[in-house]
Amino acid sequence: MKPTMFLTCAVAVIAIAGCKPKAGDAATNTTAPTASVGPVARPANGDWSQAVTPTPAGGFLMGDPKAKVQLIEYGSMTCPHCREFDETGMQPLVDKYVKTGRVSFEFRNYVRDPFDLAGALIARCNGAKGFFPLTRAMFKDQPKWMAKLQTVAPEQQQALAALGPDRQFVEIAKLAGFQQWAAQRGLPSAKSSTCLTNEAEVNRLVQMTSDATEQFPQFPGTPAFTLNGELLEQAGTWPALDKKLGEALGG
Repeated sequence: MKPTMFLTCAVAVIAIAGCKPKAGDAATNTTAPTASVGPVARPANGDWSQAVTPTPAGGFLMGDPKAKVQLIEYGSMTCPHCREFDETGMQPLVDKYVKTGRVSFEFRNYVRDPFDLAGALIARCNGAKGFFPLTRAMFKDQPKWMAKLQTVAPEQQQALAALGPDRQFVEIAKLAGFQQWAAQRGLPSAKSSTCLTNEAEVNRLVQMTSDATEQFPQFPGTPAFTLNGELLEQAGTWPALDKKLGEALGG
């Protein structure tokens, strides 16, 4: 079955429960190498958070690709726990670790349903320069657009699931108000329409999700983090992750 078919044939269900790692979950000892990104010139002002690079795995990496500690988040646009981490952890992560070049941070989209995928297509539409600003803005406004999507009737979800990728995500974006929202943040509607019908990008997102669950059979849910290729246990909150990063840096 082609990756796209999973999303276009499935019933579009907004799954917001259970996306946070459960306390009893144990990480698999399977490790996966961090994405290989070539050397990136240090920004003139010395702030590594200004350097954002696409990765071969399909994510976007902020910071020095050659940092001693390489952190990857698998996050879902429809997951409220991912939104909580973004609100409480993203800024201290950047300020304390990424700006200095000690830690690189890569975000990989983990798509759980077609609504999630439509949001990811919008967030990724402006490439590396716009990915983190749009992603963070989408998390901030998640309650608003999720409220719109939660009013979609089951029969309408069935109809959406039957659409091909050339129409499905455009229709979802209309229901969520994504294109108008994105236009207010510098992403023209014509460009977002192109991104929402980009089947290659849809397949990339589905493949990235599949890769995560294949590499980590006990994938705990989103947000999930790997540190230098090792899946972390119970690190879905900023205090827990901050401790892990400090230990990895030796202090």
